[in-house]
Amino acid sequence: MSVVDSYLKKHSEALVKDVGIEAACELTGKSKATLGRYYSSHDEHADRFMPIDAVAALEEAASYPHVTAALAELKGNSLSHDNRRRNSADKGGVNSDVIALSQRFAMLMGEYNQSIEDGIITMNEAKRLLRETVALQQVLVDMKLHLEEESV
Repeated sequence: MSVVDSYLKKHSEALVKDVGIEAACELTGKSKATLGRYYSSHDEHADRFMPIDAVAALEEAASYPHVTAALAELKGNSLSHDNRRRNSADKGGVNSDVIALSQRFAMLMGEYNQSIEDGIITMNEAKRLLRETVALQQVLVDMKLHLEEESV
């Protein structure tokens, strides 16, 4: 089995385990044995891979898009995973985005101020800054989408 095949099978297994085997069977309509064959490293199952509709169904229920991320990584790309779990659908628009943008920027500057106080940004401080930067970036993406919706 090639390195790529092995890599995809490992991520398929991670996806199934993330969702849970029973739930995965229910979501895909496949048996435990069939799902097991999709990520088995045995020679007789080397050419079996999970169908894309099954991957999509499982990734919808999973905490992370394991197979999609693996495919992106194999091509030298990366994904930006939005792990925000909102209580309600986003009904705001550009005005809400501007408020969220100013709040996120204030949080980023607060984190930066704390981090740079001693003149050294530690690894943990850098991680917090990165999280805030990604959150700020997501607000900008949301704002861009709202602007595009309103201009159509």
